Amino acid sequence: MAKARKRARIGGSAASNSIAFQGEAGANSDMACRSAFPYMTTLPCPTFETAMAAVQAGKAELAMIPVENSIAGRVADLHSLLPHTRLKIVAEHFQRVEHCLVALPGATLKSIKTVKSHVQALAQCRNFLRKHRLAPLVHADTAGAAREIAEDGDKAVGAIASSLAARIYGLKVLARNIEDADHNTTRMLVFSRDEASPDWRTVQCMTAFLFRVKSRPAALYKALGGFATNGVNIVKLESYLSGAQFEQAQFYAEVEGHPDQRAMKLAFEELGFFSEEFKPLGTFPANPFRRKGWEAPTRPGT
Repeated sequence: MAKARKRARIGGSAASNSIAFQGEAGANSDMACRSAFPYMTTLPCPTFETAMAAVQAGKAELAMIPVENSIAGRVADLHSLLPHTRLKIVAEHFQRVEHCLVALPGATLKSIKTVKSHVQALAQCRNFLRKHRLAPLVHADTAGAAREIAEDGDKAVGAIASSLAARIYGLKVLARNIEDADHNTTRMLVFSRDEASPDWRTVQCMTAFLFRVKSRPAALYKALGGFATNGVNIVKLESYLSGAQFEQAQFYAEVEGHPDQRAMKLAFEELGFFSEEFKPLGTFPANPFRRKGWEAPTRPGT
């Protein structure tokens, strides 16, 4: 992570100071990038794949991709890309999602009849919409919805988007923090061409990897046994079927620790006995949010 930040600060090209994200300018991922890397220029991309490809091609130094949300759960699209990427996970970021009702200048809460946004944003603000009798209209993207109402010029239509989107597209914020749950937080992973090099002696580390167990009874139980016996905490374990016959499960895992620690070395050795495939995805510092929980604030002004 330190290497990526250093290059971003002193690099002469736009690519060396850019961080890619999926979505339009003003999306929540755009806000997350600006919050975590305020010295970098954000690069909007249409898909997760193109955001990661921008890093691989040298068009951006980093990519920030959402992996899970405290309300909506797993963001599934990323998992199909992990087995094929050559990028490494170098950091994690937790972004508080603060939905705003935005509209054209001159519009009021009473003049708004319809609200556009992404289906998840509409669902997360259901109580607000019901209270004010606003008809939801699904759009592909929160920031895209904000851009569209700015272009259409209809004061009867609003959007659920970020305050950043309102500033970018010249809109007015009619109401802030309209989400139903006050713990609406998205966890993001940061990808780079180069690995991070955190010192496990001074920094709490996380390690992410993919593996596929051998097709035999109790293979997963035995593969994970080394983590239990060596006191390594598994904080995330997700499975999805792979192969033409869907006969084998592939797993994405995150554990607390660094591969150089003895306990991790022993756990990985045991994992290797019962796995057919293993792919390290990166070791990175654990975000302080993990210790603070849902009370951890985002950077003011985002």
